Amino acid sequence: MTTNDRPETRLATRLAFVAAGVAMACWAPLVPFAKANVGVDEAGLGLLLLCLGGGSVTAMPVVGWLAGRIGSKPLILWSGLGLVALLPLLMLADTVPVLAVTLMLFGAALGTLDVAMNVHAVEVERDAPKPLMSGFHAMFSIGGFAGAGGMTLLLGAGLTPVLAAVCGSLLTLTALLLAWPRLLIAKAGEPIPFALPRGIVLLLAGLAGITFLVEGAVLDWSALLVTGNGLLDPAHGGVGYMLFAGAMTVGRLTGDRIVARLGAARVLAAGGLTSVLGIVLLLTSPVAGIALAGFVLIGLGASNIVPVLFSLAGRQKVMSPALAIAAVTTVGYGGILLGPALLGLIAHNFDLSAAFALLAVLLTVIPATARLATKRAE
Repeated sequence: MTTNDRPETRLATRLAFVAAGVAMACWAPLVPFAKANVGVDEAGLGLLLLCLGGGSVTAMPVVGWLAGRIGSKPLILWSGLGLVALLPLLMLADTVPVLAVTLMLFGAALGTLDVAMNVHAVEVERDAPKPLMSGFHAMFSIGGFAGAGGMTLLLGAGLTPVLAAVCGSLLTLTALLLAWPRLLIAKAGEPIPFALPRGIVLLLAGLAGITFLVEGAVLDWSALLVTGNGLLDPAHGGVGYMLFAGAMTVGRLTGDRIVARLGAARVLAAGGLTSVLGIVLLLTSPVAGIALAGFVLIGLGASNIVPVLFSLAGRQKVMSPALAIAAVTTVGYGGILLGPALLGLIAHNFDLSAAFALLAVLLTVIPATARLATKRAE
């Protein structure tokens, strides 16, 4: 019987995660430019980000069903190509309505790719003799580091935001083309209508939502936070996300071994507490270098939380794996894409530091419920 865990399918999964990481991270350094192009304040940007989240969470509920019906391969390819086409258009949008529509489509493509690649990852990991999920998500972080770092370097060298976005699209396209012939063709089980998460899946989804909310805040607001506080100039605003993505990469490259040795509960608890410490450091240190190191701690802490949650969702028995992953991803992306929009409203009425302080409070829920989540899912 042919196994899904083969060198070529592992490579294809990693490349899909790289493509998603690059496309998402390229957006982070471009946020201040998009904001300036359409002339909105923090509250206006927050409302625009609702379009990004709205597109994503609208697409996600049906992706688990589609993965069961047609397989994850076509979903990965078409959503990835959508990101390639839409990323430069985000920089060409010069009115609020045009940017809103483009963000909605970009969010839909990103949400589809995220669900599809995680369904593909679970199919591969299920036949593997050891955990693979943290390693797969490490490739997302590598893509994120490359996207944010490359975009920051290009912008710092004087390249226009549009041309820099085109370069990001070309890197994303390269990863997709390399993955294409190696992706699994098999369907991920029988097609099942979307259902709301229930039982342990509901808890896993909630924890994913909190973690993704933190990732979304760093993605969408870190450049404005560090430039607004005078830590960096606008051309180098992507350094914060680059440090975050780099730390996540290191954490996830070692994550499978750490999870195998310490267990899921300890990884969730330690990760949540480390991220809290990172936010505190970022907001309280008067020294720029030390404050920026807070991004490293946030990334290290968050690095293995989501992979562990996806693995638990794939092993629980309350819902089918594909449906559970779609549910967890939908709620999670409600955090990463809708949450930052709400943070924009908080920032408008208070400031970004207050919004990030709220994230630290929410993160304490993860260590508080870590043992319950792992005990119920395994």
